[in-house]
Amino acid sequence: MAFKRILLKLSGEALMGDKQFGIDNNRLALYAKEIKEVVDQGVQVAIVIGGGNIFRGIQAEEGGMERTQGDYMGMLATVINSMALQSALEAEGVYTRLQSAIEMKEIAEPFIKRRAVRHLQKGRVVIFGAGTGNPYFTTDTAASLRAIEVEADVILKGTRVDGIYTADPEKDSSAKKYDTISFEEVYEKGLNVMDMTAFTLCNENKLPIIVFDMNTPGTLKRVVNQETNVGTLVEF
Repeated sequence: MAFKRILLKLSGEALMGDKQFGIDNNRLALYAKEIKEVVDQGVQVAIVIGGGNIFRGIQAEEGGMERTQGDYMGMLATVINSMALQSALEAEGVYTRLQSAIEMKEIAEPFIKRRAVRHLQKGRVVIFGAGTGNPYFTTDTAASLRAIEVEADVILKGTRVDGIYTADPEKDSSAKKYDTISFEEVYEKGLNVMDMTAFTLCNENKLPIIVFDMNTPGTLKRVVNQETNVGTLVEF
């Protein structure tokens, strides 16, 4: 049985495709088609996207910029990516709404929980931009927070690897993939699934996480339909 309401978390870096910076329009179009498939199936979709392909607040801090300023700049980068994804989805005929945690009334609605839920109920894809609106919090945390607020069934974390491994599979060829893993095991083994604030929010609110490969066509639909052995499920 398919999930009824999901929150899809995408990294900003994923939008770069084969580029070194910015947005790859082909990758954007691929994501839009994948998302349209599950929307057409009747699944309610909310999305949070990072901004690392444009700007990262932590890197700015390392270069001498004040952390708060850098984080706000990173939030604006997420809005740019959200607008790009919104355009790609609308080009596919998907109805969307962009809600921002920082007021930008010319381009986005403010985040209002009841309005967001109503959009989802009407079959619109809701994209949450500008993170949580607060410095020192990542877009992973924004994804966890928004998923809890709109009562999503699950967070789907789309990455470039097909799940959670015992080690980084891009660096260690002997790394083994988990089909399922508990929150406690992730803590114990020190695995990097989400930042700790985001991960703990999910654990405390009994919100499962599925990590999967967003770049392989058809995988999002398979995850949404809860096919076995697709990605890694973090459960209780």
